[in-house]
Amino acid sequence: MTALRIALANQKGGTGKTTLAVNLAAGLLRRGPTVLLDADPQGSAGHWARVGGAKGDLAPVQGVGGHEAGAGIAQASARHRYVLVDCPPHLESGVLREVMDAVDVVLIPVQPSPPDLWASVDMVAAVADARRANAGLRAYVVLNQLDRRNALSRSMHQALAEFSVPVLASGLARRAAYRSAALEGGSVYALGKRGISAVQDVESIIKEVLKT
Repeated sequence: MTALRIALANQKGGTGKTTLAVNLAAGLLRRGPTVLLDADPQGSAGHWARVGGAKGDLAPVQGVGGHEAGAGIAQASARHRYVLVDCPPHLESGVLREVMDAVDVVLIPVQPSPPDLWASVDMVAAVADARRANAGLRAYVVLNQLDRRNALSRSMHQALAEFSVPVLASGLARRAAYRSAALEGGSVYALGKRGISAVQDVESIIKEVLKT
């Protein structure tokens, strides 16, 4: 069994990185053994899972930190089909670089705002640097909190087209379901009818990543 290792990363906080990580992991768990490694010192993914407890539908969450990240990914890859890593929201610690050296895919969540766009420039540079050691690393921008009625949301694809990192056609729309899932300690898959549209968002991202 060859594991697919996916990192969720952005140096800017508040981009929805953990929301994307938790829900992608829940969707991938429905396809095979999955684990979410929490390398973010804030531990948001772990807190989310503890809210749901034993009744939650989330993939198992394991904390990794410091220079243990690479070893943690290697160990998890031997036991799981899908390994996701929720990275710390900064570039300076060296943890993000260690993670990118060890994964197959980096997903960079970006919200439709100029500050998020500007902050992503450094992430693009970090990906280019990581490819010196990990030549096969694939990276994609994932638009988050999209509002199709908002002109700024609509223009983000065009603005990001100039980046060297491609943008997934799929993204997460602005939906209350993501907040509800976090409050209940589960994924959008566990919300039933309340989560149908959000599940479609997550499934579209998963299918696009698995096809690439």
